[in-house]
Amino acid sequence: MSPEQIQALAWEKQGGLLPAIVQDAANRRVLMLGYMDRAALDATLATGRVTFFSRSKQRLWMKGETSGDILELVSLEADCDSDTLLVQATPRGNTCHLGRKSCFPGAPVDFLAELDALVATRERLRPEGSYTTRLFEGGVRRIAQKVGEEGVETALAAVAEDDNALLGEAADLAFHLTVLLRSRGLGWNDVVAILQSRHAAASR
Repeated sequence: MSPEQIQALAWEKQGGLLPAIVQDAANRRVLMLGYMDRAALDATLATGRVTFFSRSKQRLWMKGETSGDILELVSLEADCDSDTLLVQATPRGNTCHLGRKSCFPGAPVDFLAELDALVATRERLRPEGSYTTRLFEGGVRRIAQKVGEEGVETALAAVAEDDNALLGEAADLAFHLTVLLRSRGLGWNDVVAILQSRHAAASR
């Protein structure tokens, strides 16, 4: 956000404070709502750690300053009226003080993105006894073979079995494809980026 964009924000509407909606940049879950004054916004942009103005403490408050559960800034933009901010962040730990990922328990989440993050963690840590660990240790060829098997089973279920069987096989295929992508250092966001670029090209 440029100095000109910051200056153009409607600070006067709510006594120098702007609502800031925080969203997980990876899975799109809404995490919390806070308020920023000009100093909090400046601190957020300068440090890369989401900072608010605490109305109860009457001071700047960096999320996680005591708990360590910080929010790392990914992007920030204002709405069409320049009086509300959308903050996309990477949470390091739980966001809610009740020990939950979000202050909104029922906030919708992109589950494929969440699964992708879990698989990436399994690839990095290789927990003993994990099926995902066994897949990674089998190597790309073995994982690719599993994707092929699951693809065939999904196709067969589509022509010869009921909807529940098809959905079950499709879920198996999606999981193993997630593992295959991660074995190459890729993820669903990379796939989505290709789909978006194709859609944009087709829409011209």
